[in-house]
Amino acid sequence: MTKKLFLMRHGETLFNQLKKVQGACDSPLTEKGIQQAHLAREYFQERNIQFDHLYASTQERACDTLEIVTGSKNYQRLKELKEMGFGSFEGEQQFLQPHGPEYFDSFYLQFGGESMSGVQKRITAALHQIMAKDDHQNVLAVSHNGACISFLQTIWQGDGNELVRAFPNCAIFILNYADEKFQLEDIIDPATKQSIL
Repeated sequence: MTKKLFLMRHGETLFNQLKKVQGACDSPLTEKGIQQAHLAREYFQERNIQFDHLYASTQERACDTLEIVTGSKNYQRLKELKEMGFGSFEGEQQFLQPHGPEYFDSFYLQFGGESMSGVQKRITAALHQIMAKDDHQNVLAVSHNGACISFLQTIWQGDGNELVRAFPNCAIFILNYADEKFQLEDIIDPATKQSIL
């Protein structure tokens, strides 16, 4: 039987608004971010999508988003769902980052940050462990843009460069899980309730 994972990016934060690098460091949701989470909640409610298990990154922005979306504080926080750590590059202006996907795997190691492949291994293993559980049929997991992209690269069928972009805050990645494999069904922007796949 096919299971469903709804993987989400958190709502807009202060650092997103200020265009600052935000990985392991945290900043609060903005008013817009709170509104985005409410729109995601509406999306799920309008489609009568209910979750049997809830997970979030340990970072405040992900936890706050999940609590708004579900109205619940009964969820599991997992470090494996955290955003990529950028080391001493945290909090810098985004325009200082190099451009191009080739930089992401190792560039931040020199600053004490993580590699993209390291992030990919930890989030992919965590999501497989979550969905392999017998009673997990319809799961919500709130994570981060870079972490979601690194996971999606493991199952993406098209040009990998199409994935390296900033997905909208609160983007919903709808994934089917069967026979220990994930398949991307759709990507929804809850602000428009339209597919952006």
